Amino acid sequence: MHMNSSEFRKWPNKAITLLGMSGVGKTTLANHLPKSHWFHFSGDYRIGTKYLGEPILDNIKRQAMQVDFLRELLRSDSIYIASNVTVENLSPISTFLGKVGRSDLGGLPLEEFLRRQRLHRDAEIQAMKDVPEFIGKARQIYGYEHFINDAGGSVCELDDHEMMAALSNNTLILYLRPDPEMEQELIRRAVSNPKPLYYREDFFQAQLAIYLAERSLAGPNDIDPDDFVQWIFPRLSAHRKPRYEALTAEHGYAVDAAQICSLRDEQDIIDLICETLDRS
Repeated sequence: MHMNSSEFRKWPNKAITLLGMSGVGKTTLANHLPKSHWFHFSGDYRIGTKYLGEPILDNIKRQAMQVDFLRELLRSDSIYIASNVTVENLSPISTFLGKVGRSDLGGLPLEEFLRRQRLHRDAEIQAMKDVPEFIGKARQIYGYEHFINDAGGSVCELDDHEMMAALSNNTLILYLRPDPEMEQELIRRAVSNPKPLYYREDFFQAQLAIYLAERSLAGPNDIDPDDFVQWIFPRLSAHRKPRYEALTAEHGYAVDAAQICSLRDEQDIIDLICETLDRS
């Protein structure tokens, strides 16, 4: 959705989608918007509760069934297992996504890893397609004036035209663009604390071949899962950057992510967005 600053200020029911790498400040910005007036939609939460809920539970149960004590209790319906995904706790999704590599280091076989990657891709697309419906629900059922969509860091990887149409036709898309210093900080954090990530399959397969050759490994089952994530993240960051820029050029606007730390309240955010629209 494109508009000028005057149109944005007068927009009675504002709806915004935030794009950017994890850690760039999307949630920080969203949290400055009062929950009394803004419906906060988390793409990751929707993924974990609606579209990956069953696969996440199946994975947990599969692990539990390897423990004799728990297996008998589960089989007799003496206990049940539930996943407690919240907006603040997305660990069940991350754990399900997993990392490729050696099983003794917690890694997944390649085919299982790719299966979960594909499930996550489909789930993220569906979660973003749900945004127009939730904009309506937020206003008509719950009485919220405005809507903020905190999208996952991998939206730029999905290449789904229907999904992007749903977002661009119904929300103002803001890309939180990191400067070079912030990019390096995001890489430093990812390397110090390697977490499961989503990758486009063609990008992943190409990088996997390079990694195996560089490390002189026979195959994916020999990979140290954390080492692979640490190795690939700088490449993933560089790969995603032009994709974010392309989406922004067609569908939205870019905000300097370094400015997020200086925002104090809703009015600061509105002013920042209007300044961005005026520049564009």
